[in-house]
This record gives sequence, C-alpha cells and structure tokens, in this order.
Amino acid sequence: MADRIGLALVGCGAISEWHRRALASVPELEVRAAVDPVLVRAEAVARETGARAFDSLGAALAHGDFEAVDLMVPHQLHEALALQVLEAGKHLVLEKPMAPSLDACDRILGAAARSGCVFMVAENAQYWPEVRIAKEALDAGAIGELVTAHVHLFFPPIAAYYGGERPWRMERAIAGGGIAIDTGSHYLRPLRIWLGEIDEVVGAMERPYGAMEGESLVRALLRFRSGVVASFDLLLSEAPVAPQDLFRLTGTRGELTVGLGVKLYDASNRKGVILRPDVPQGYFVSYAEQLRDFARAVREGAPLEAGPEVSLGELRTALALERSARTKRWEKVFA
Repeated sequence: MADRIGLALVGCGAISEWHRRALASVPELEVRAAVDPVLVRAEAVARETGARAFDSLGAALAHGDFEAVDLMVPHQLHEALALQVLEAGKHLVLEKPMAPSLDACDRILGAAARSGCVFMVAENAQYWPEVRIAKEALDAGAIGELVTAHVHLFFPPIAAYYGGERPWRMERAIAGGGIAIDTGSHYLRPLRIWLGEIDEVVGAMERPYGAMEGESLVRALLRFRSGVVASFDLLLSEAPVAPQDLFRLTGTRGELTVGLGVKLYDASNRKGVILRPDVPQGYFVSYAEQLRDFARAVREGAPLEAGPEVSLGELRTALALERSARTKRWEKVFA
C-alpha cells in the first residue's frame, strides 16, 4: 500500500467538518474524494482538501482513487452504504451508531467479516483524553472503590446539527430515535470504559423540545454487571442552563469530576486538583486519535482499540431505555 491511504469522505455535513479538521494532524490519510448528494457541498469540501467531488457513493467507487471510506450520513443510510463500501473491498470508518437496529448491525458485521477489510465504528469518546485520564486514576485506586457515577449533559440544539428546514435528526424514522441513540453514545462509552458492561436500565423519556420526534429528555438509572448503579441525564434544551461537570465518579475515598479537565477530590485535595495538566486535552482531540487508530489498522494490521462490535453496547442501551420508557420497568441490555 502507498505511504498515504486514499480516503473518501462520504457525507459533507456538520460532522464532516470535525473529521476534516482532525485529518489535518493525521498525515497517513489523504482525502481524495468528497461525496454528497448535494453536489455543491461535495465541491466545497473538494476545493478545501484537493479531492475530487462526486454526488453519489456509486460514482465515487466507480471513478475515485481511494482505499478507505469515512462514512458520515444519516443513520437510516448506514446499512445500505456500509454494505456498498465493504462489498467494494474498501476499508470503512462509519459514524456511530453502526445502524439503528441490531439486525442491520448484524448484516454490516457479516459483510465486514467477509470483506477482510478494516471496519471501525467511529465512537470518538473511546479516545477522549479526559476519559483515559479518569480511567488511569480509577485503576490506580485514586478514589478507592467506586460507589456510583453520574452523567449530566444539558445541551442546546446547535444549528449545524439541528437547524435548517428539515434537519434529519428531528425525524425519528431517519435518526432511529432521539438523543439516546445519537448523542447519548458519547456518554455511555466512557461509563462502560470505567465501570464495565451495563446489565439493565430503567428510565423515562420525554419530548420537551417539540420539533424533535424522538426523545429530547432522558432520565435514567443504569445498573452495571458489577452492581454499581449510575444515573444518566440528557436534555436537549433551547433555554439557558447552568454549568455542571459532564461526569461525576464517586468512590469510597473521594470523587473524580470530568468536564473541563479531570479533577480529583480526596482527603489531601478537598478543593480538588486537576490531573495530568501536561497532557493535551479536550473533546476535539479524540477525533484525531480515532482516525489515527483507523489508519494504523489499515496500514499495519494493528487491532483497533475498540472493535466495531463494542459499539453495540451503546445501541443496546439506547434500545433498552426506549423499552423501559414504555414498560416503566427495569429492562435488560443484553436480553
């Protein structure tokens, strides 16, 4: 394989911008095709990256020069386009969720296995520096035995993702649900990294953001196989909200908070001390690390930090939360 891996960016919407910014620090990957059914968007990305513009994946596969695809399209399109990529023998990094249903995920995983190509589901929280720092602190016993954890994410409908005449995230049939299946995965993955696998969930889902067909409020409890129970609160809100740490991890000897950095509170640091200030941090850093891991797997055959099947844990949790909202009971994640 050439020194640089030719990459097609399929879907030139909002998340594509984050990926393109990250690619600037991943020289192993070279953008050679930009694909979007709205050709002017593909052309704009092509001018920015020096790539060739196409208005369909089929056209790009027929005439483009690339070995790998970065697929960033609405959720309902994931299965059909992922199968097209894998059957063409191209390596694939696919934005989360793998697909809105477990059956569709099974078909994609089967196609990936048959292809022999590298297949990654892009859950960038796997590579979030603050998540790694918190994991190191937990493993070192910084707060003793873990007692409980809390996720708190109240966020505004950012125009790039929720604006325009017909934003696809507003339509349940396209998104496969609401904020649990979409944004929620970024906050479920860290909990799974820190606490292990989720066993069962109970929760409520509501629609305070009326423009969204899926849920825009999730309030839930997650019980892990270890027995630890965590709370999980998400809200899409147009109203101003007060600042709060994204994560709180409570142990027998102290607490860790994760927001702007990772802070440790214990007997020696009752006002808190920031951990690893020497390490580059921030949510955006995770995107470059994610794409670097993908490039390593393609070039060197190295195993991915998290294989695509790992992402099924977030999807299963979102689906279990939907069931619980209907049944008003605890629901198993791996039924």
